[in-house]
Amino acid sequence: MTRSDLHKSMFRIVLCLLVCGFAVTMAAQSVKVEGLIIARSGDQVTVKFGGGAELTFVLTDRTEVSQIGGLTDASRQQRAMEVLLPGLKVKAEGVYNEQRQVLATSIKFKNGDLEDAQKAQAGIYQVKVQSEQHQQELEKQNAELRAQNQALQQQQAQLTEQQQKVEANKAAIAANEARFGQLDDYYIWDEVTVLFGNGKVEVDPQYVTQLLALAEKAKPINGYVIEVIGYASSAGSVALNQKLSQQRADNVTNILVQQGHIPLTRMLAPGAMGEAHQVGTDQTAEGQSENRRVVVRVLQNKAIAGV
Repeated sequence: MTRSDLHKSMFRIVLCLLVCGFAVTMAAQSVKVEGLIIARSGDQVTVKFGGGAELTFVLTDRTEVSQIGGLTDASRQQRAMEVLLPGLKVKAEGVYNEQRQVLATSIKFKNGDLEDAQKAQAGIYQVKVQSEQHQQELEKQNAELRAQNQALQQQQAQLTEQQQKVEANKAAIAANEARFGQLDDYYIWDEVTVLFGNGKVEVDPQYVTQLLALAEKAKPINGYVIEVIGYASSAGSVALNQKLSQQRADNVTNILVQQGHIPLTRMLAPGAMGEAHQVGTDQTAEGQSENRRVVVRVLQNKAIAGV
């Protein structure tokens, strides 16, 4: 071995001794603080001390946890370990291991400090319970509000739909009025009024004879047309009454076409006026009966008649 190799070997030995010595020194380095436990997670306790510094101690089976002035038997040791609560003032000692963790060797506290910490924890727990209850109540109220908003939206949608139906009925009535309301250019040769029961659309047999007689009277008239207009009382909804008036007019038209043999070319499209043009008061049963009607007219254009 050359002198140079010898020097290198000696240097390595010295360096190894220095590193090992440093590790032993660090492993044996102890720490002692007096402060307040601010966190507890499993076997780790964090203590805040001095001007705000924090240090986490690792609890082990060898950690001595005791009440200052109290006994340190095994059962008391276990109970003491369990009462290391956040908010408890302690005197903690420990040593660093190779992983730079502080292994707690001793943690001590006073009985009065323990009572204060337990009271503080009880207060925190109560606040937490109240907060959870308050949160549950808020969630319940929010759920009720969402349900109410949903119901209001559904009601609004229904109102909008109903309004659209009403507007459609008004438009249909206006169109029928424009089509059937102007009779200045026509002669009325004959007229029959068919009455209906409440909510009924079937033609009572007693009116069939009158309708067939009207059909026979119309046939000899040059250029005749037959107008059929249905009506309803104001009892019930507007949409329902519009529908009833249309069905009544359709049924009367069917009798004129199928039994009276009136050509479709001579029939004006059946009109449905709904609740429009009431002839009787709906405050009485008799008045309502008068309004539930279909009016049938035989018309002749004045120009065709030579006027």
